[in-house]
Amino acid sequence: AFFISMIVYPLFGNWVWGGGWLSQLGKNFGLGHGHVDFAGSSVVHMVGGVTALAGAMILGPRVGKFAKDGTPNAIPGHNIPMAVVGTFILCFGWFGFNPGSTLAGTDLRIGVIATNTMLAGAAGALIATLYMWMRFGKPDPSMMCNGMLAGLVAITAPCAFVNSISAVTIGAIAGWLVIESVFF
Repeated sequence: AFFISMIVYPLFGNWVWGGGWLSQLGKNFGLGHGHVDFAGSSVVHMVGGVTALAGAMILGPRVGKFAKDGTPNAIPGHNIPMAVVGTFILCFGWFGFNPGSTLAGTDLRIGVIATNTMLAGAAGALIATLYMWMRFGKPDPSMMCNGMLAGLVAITAPCAFVNSISAVTIGAIAGWLVIESVFF
């Protein structure tokens, strides 16, 4: 945690947000914008995800996650209502985080950003719910929560730069991908 918070996050954040080489990459080669990350999908979520993946690769799967033949076992949540409440608290926080990243309440994009955030989260939840319903015959609230969070994470970087249809598409793809990753 010390290494990540003291070295990795500030370094990568400066490359993207501080006028570093990633933010200038496209401009230097005449390709338009460099790396654009409005509210932190790559700086925050990707770095955290890659760090978690490295930790998971070192630690290995949880005890009981896989059967002897290699098939995955579901590890059910211990308190689904609490997980749903936690998901909605995170979702509510996203409405402060993404629009708040404009750094000015007078920025006219703030309404578009909030709308895109809501649409992507809802699309991720809807696709995850429909997928589980079609595959297993009933909706699964824990997978709905995973789909919603995936949609929110996916829209964080482009929320200020895409239209509403693109936000729904981004959220839906993210919701589908997170559910697929559970089963494959």
